Amino acid sequence: MRPALLDSVVLTRDLPECSLRAGDLGTVVELYESGEVEAEFVTARGSTVAVVTLSDGDFRPVEATDVAAVRSVAVAAA
Repeated sequence: MRPALLDSVVLTRDLPECSLRAGDLGTVVELYESGEVEAEFVTARGSTVAVVTLSDGDFRPVEATDVAAVRSVAVAAA
């Protein structure tokens, strides 16, 4: 199922170069004709950790049984 703009998505693989892990929650901020999406991942306080282009297998929709969790990451100063 293709997400809509501003849908929440769950990362399905680690992206260590972006300080992201499978299970991190992101927001779709752009949709591409290719089927890829641009997703923004933020801290609990709203600082951007990364904005990445994801292919279909890199994310999944949020499910009713998902629980949000918190972990610390290094975020570059804005």
